[in-house]
Amino acid sequence: MSEIDIRTLGHAGRITLTRPGALNALSYAMCLAIDAALKGWARDPAVALVVIDAEGDKAFCAGGDIAEMYQTGTAGDFDYGRRFWRDEYRMNARLAEFPKPVISLMQGFTMGGGVGVGCHGAHRVVCETSQIAMPECGIGLVPDVGGSALLARAPGRLGEYLGLTGARMGPADAILAGFADIYVPREAWAGLVAELERSGDADAVARRAEAPPEGMLAAAQPRIDRLFAGVDLPAIRARLAADDTPLAQSALKALERNCPLSMGCALEMLRHLRESGAGMRAALAQEYRFTYRAMEHGDFIEGIRAAIIDKDRAPRWQHRLDSLPPEAVARMLAPLGAAELTFEEEASG
Repeated sequence: MSEIDIRTLGHAGRITLTRPGALNALSYAMCLAIDAALKGWARDPAVALVVIDAEGDKAFCAGGDIAEMYQTGTAGDFDYGRRFWRDEYRMNARLAEFPKPVISLMQGFTMGGGVGVGCHGAHRVVCETSQIAMPECGIGLVPDVGGSALLARAPGRLGEYLGLTGARMGPADAILAGFADIYVPREAWAGLVAELERSGDADAVARRAEAPPEGMLAAAQPRIDRLFAGVDLPAIRARLAADDTPLAQSALKALERNCPLSMGCALEMLRHLRESGAGMRAALAQEYRFTYRAMEHGDFIEGIRAAIIDKDRAPRWQHRLDSLPPEAVARMLAPLGAAELTFEEEASG
């Protein structure tokens, strides 16, 4: 059946991801469909707001559908992945800049590409089952789909912690870190959506807000800020190794498991975004420099092989955590010249 259901109901433009069996993984066709709908609704006076949700209980969207990227990349065709990322990032920017309220309702897993769909709108709703994460460093990518901008704006060093480890955020933690805004129990969602469709009033979201269950990041942030204030991966690793708390030891295991090149680039990306104060488009363009090169020069294909294809969980990364050359990071994030991501022209399709 269809992967996505796009329609107008009352005053609302409605987007529902309809691949619950695949955890609503985001395909290229779904990206293009969302982008096309947003273009039309931006000019439609009958649409007062946009509501994005998903079928099923397990996931809003657990990430991008990367099987096709792996197949094309291993065959030496890097253009498909580059085209996917390019058009996906343009869609992410359109959501972030949309002139009308965008309300997303994110149950279960919201990861990677799901963050790009659900976490850039004006009203980002979570519930008791919500688990939000940016786990890209585990598969040889970097936090992308605009996630690097969210991480750079997170309080203290939460961005480094969440980006390097891929740690999952429950509802309270997602709100604290800036990936969500409002907690509404799942049982109230149907009534909320019906009210939004009927009234076209985005303030209905805040009227149904409740206090979320307590998270862990608020209490842990002082320790996270100390542990992740290192200037490079070896410094952060040393601080984690010297701390015997469960949080530090869990983070250390994640660093030793994840891709060194990806983590080194993620650190540099967050540093640059903070220092420059750059916005969403600059973040997406920086992400694209990495993903453009990810299959040909990075560890993405190996990361997918280990996690998804062979499932041996034993990736053979190009570099070691303690000896990542700075020039390798610089090479992945260098300008792309004529291939730089732009936002002026319309996405094809």
